[in-house]
Amino acid sequence: METDKTIMQTLTYGDERIRYQVCHVPGRKAKVAIHVHPDGSVQVDAPQDADLVQIKEAVQKRARWVLDHMLRARELRRYVLPREYVSGESYFYQGRRHQLKVIKTQGQKAQVRLYRGRLEVSTEDSLPERVRSLLQDWYRQRAKEYFTQRLEAIVERTPWKDDVPPWQLLTMKKQWGSCSPNGTLSINPHLIKAPRECIDYVLTHELCHLQEHNHSPRFYRLLADRMPDWKSVKAKLDGMSELLLNE
Repeated sequence: METDKTIMQTLTYGDERIRYQVCHVPGRKAKVAIHVHPDGSVQVDAPQDADLVQIKEAVQKRARWVLDHMLRARELRRYVLPREYVSGESYFYQGRRHQLKVIKTQGQKAQVRLYRGRLEVSTEDSLPERVRSLLQDWYRQRAKEYFTQRLEAIVERTPWKDDVPPWQLLTMKKQWGSCSPNGTLSINPHLIKAPRECIDYVLTHELCHLQEHNHSPRFYRLLADRMPDWKSVKAKLDGMSELLLNE
C-alpha cells in the first residue's frame, strides 16, 4: 500500500547523530544513493528489496562524507537567510543556485536575466524593495510559461484528463499546490525555483486529485502509477523547501 509515510533512521558518527530518510524506489537496481539537501537533511534512495540494516551499513561507510556535506549545508544557510536583495546573494532557478548581481542603470528599462550563471537585475532604483519586486515578477513569468508547458506534457499521458484543467499561480507559505473542489489547480510560483522533476511531481500530484480528491490509499496508488519514484522526488523537494520558499 502506497502512502506518504516516511522511514526515518539514525546513526551515530563520532559526536554527531545523522538522521536520514529512507526512500525505497521502485525499479532501482543500483546501490543506495545518498543525498544531502540544501537544508542539511539527508535522503537515501534504495532498491525496493534493500532492508534497513543494509541501508544503514551503506550510510555508515559514507558517514564522513555525509557529515561534511551536512556541515557545509548549515554554513551555506547562514548566508542565505534572511534575504536582503543585494549582489552576492544566492537564488535558485529550476534547482540551480545563481548568484545575484544588481546593476544600477540610467535611462534603461529595468530587466532581469540569467547570464553566465548569474541572475542579473538591471534597474535605476536598486533599493531592496525594487529588486525584490522585479525578481518576483520574473519568477512568476517564468513559472507561468514553464508550468504551462509541463502541464500540457503531463496531461497528454494522463488517462482521466483530456485537456489542461483551469489553473492559477498562487503564492503560499507552506504549500506547493492545491486542487479546489471545482477542479481548479493552484500552483505556488516559488516552485519554479525547484528542480524540474520536483515541478513535475507537484503538477502530477495535483492532477491526481482530479481523480481522487483526498490522500487515500487509492490516491497514492494512482500517484505511484504515474510517477513510481514520487517518494524520492518529494523528499528532495522537502529538503529544499525552506530555502525555496524564502523571500
